[in-house]
Amino acid sequence: MSGISTHILDISKGRPAAGVQVTLERRENEGWREVSSQATDQDGRVKQLLPPHEALLNGQYRLTFHTRAYFDAHQVQGLYPIVQVTITVTDMDGHYHIPLLLTANGYSTYRGS
Repeated sequence: MSGISTHILDISKGRPAAGVQVTLERRENEGWREVSSQATDQDGRVKQLLPPHEALLNGQYRLTFHTRAYFDAHQVQGLYPIVQVTITVTDMDGHYHIPLLLTANGYSTYRGS
């Protein structure tokens, strides 16, 4: 199944980060166009960021993780109010799983499976 998915782990708590809004945008000639915006589920996942009517295309996509509200809800002073990750899709039939490992003062990401 092609598409883009994500999950967020709050590694300072050792738990998924539920309820974090994630916005997906695609680069077009005039700039970035929002494709979707969804909140992570109780397992910290968004299983498919692309809407059913939207095909995965070659090019650049940007995931914006709106972390400020998550940190505020947990009464944590976070350094990063948002985290943005830009990826390049080169295989329209591929699946791009982009996990975010998050703490109040740092983050890491990679291409998962």
